[in-house]
Amino acid sequence: MIDDRSSQSEYALDDSFERYLQDKGKGRGGDGGNYRRNAARELERFSEWAAGDRGGDDWTGIVSDNVDRDPTFDDLDERVFREYARHLAGDRGLKQNTVQTYYRYISAWCGWCVNEGYLEAHYAQRASAMAPLPEDDGRKPGDQQAWTSEQRHALTRHVDERARDAVEAYTTLSEDTDHPDKQRARYVALKAARDRALVFVLAYTAVRVGELLRDPNDPRRRGVRWEDLSLEDGSMDVYRKKQQWDAASLPDPVISPLRSYRRLMDPPTERWPVFPTFDQRTLAGLVQDELADRGERLEAITERREEYARDLLLALDEDFRPPSITTDGARSILQRLSDDAEIDIDHPKHDYLAPHGGRRGMGEVLVRAFGYTVAARYLDNSEEMVRERYSHIEAGELGDVATEALEEIDR
Repeated sequence: MIDDRSSQSEYALDDSFERYLQDKGKGRGGDGGNYRRNAARELERFSEWAAGDRGGDDWTGIVSDNVDRDPTFDDLDERVFREYARHLAGDRGLKQNTVQTYYRYISAWCGWCVNEGYLEAHYAQRASAMAPLPEDDGRKPGDQQAWTSEQRHALTRHVDERARDAVEAYTTLSEDTDHPDKQRARYVALKAARDRALVFVLAYTAVRVGELLRDPNDPRRRGVRWEDLSLEDGSMDVYRKKQQWDAASLPDPVISPLRSYRRLMDPPTERWPVFPTFDQRTLAGLVQDELADRGERLEAITERREEYARDLLLALDEDFRPPSITTDGARSILQRLSDDAEIDIDHPKHDYLAPHGGRRGMGEVLVRAFGYTVAARYLDNSEEMVRERYSHIEAGELGDVATEALEEIDR
């Protein structure tokens, strides 16, 4: 740690990036988390812009043309951040809220640099620096996707019927059915049952998808396991957004799909993921590596895999624990299911029922039925934040009150 503020100001900008990202990262060593990944991307873009490698054809960077060196902290002032705000707003064709988001990454780093002695002042937060940023685009929380009751019922009904048919087809096979056909039927039933359980959990628990499934950028978010669920108590332990473990509720509509799915899967241990990946390439690599670690030769591994219609079934029999599906995987599953169910979706950003829409849909239900305080507890948010995000509900209800008042006066 260098204590001399003046000597730190002579450092190149990117000399500070790794320390900043470690401070902002998650997990051991600060090398995980979506914020770190996104901040690293924007810091790299800012560094390239400052050096003249990004921007318009006439942009040469923040260092004078006759000086051959990388930009340092001595070169930064509020005019530099003003120019970068102008670059974000005008040169890259970004949406208004995206410009604001990208600038906040740079502003947060600037504030950190002040605390660490690289800069004398938080130039990025000065009014003149932020002046070129666009105004808020006016998008309200109510404009974000929230599953309607009709959409939720249509999707849950679709996955329920699909899972029931698949499970029935498997469990009613005759005794003389070929073993490979039985395996294929079980695999189809397992996949349908997993998709049904996932949809019901997203639709009714209001748990954030990042708390439920694996995040490749955060090693602590490995996806819920069976040991995290208590179907008898109706609860599930999840790693919350606030960076701690907490119990989430499993309401009645979720219990039956999870119980049926667990009975069908019969996981070899409680440490198995509730929502394992069904990606064939991932599972093939898993069983090959596990069998090789046991000392099996390539020919024996091939023969062993050929005994199963799918590698997932071999993994279940041998307790080769696969990874959970990722948050991106959940989006792909919901896109497929939304198409299959032919659900009517009218939204400017998503042409399918996105995972976060299930949470927001439940938020709407809870706010309307029980008010902001109860909804905040269920959503694991502050009441202030819930009031802000669902303010359109209160506005609508006040509008109804005003209408009734006018009708009463008119009478």
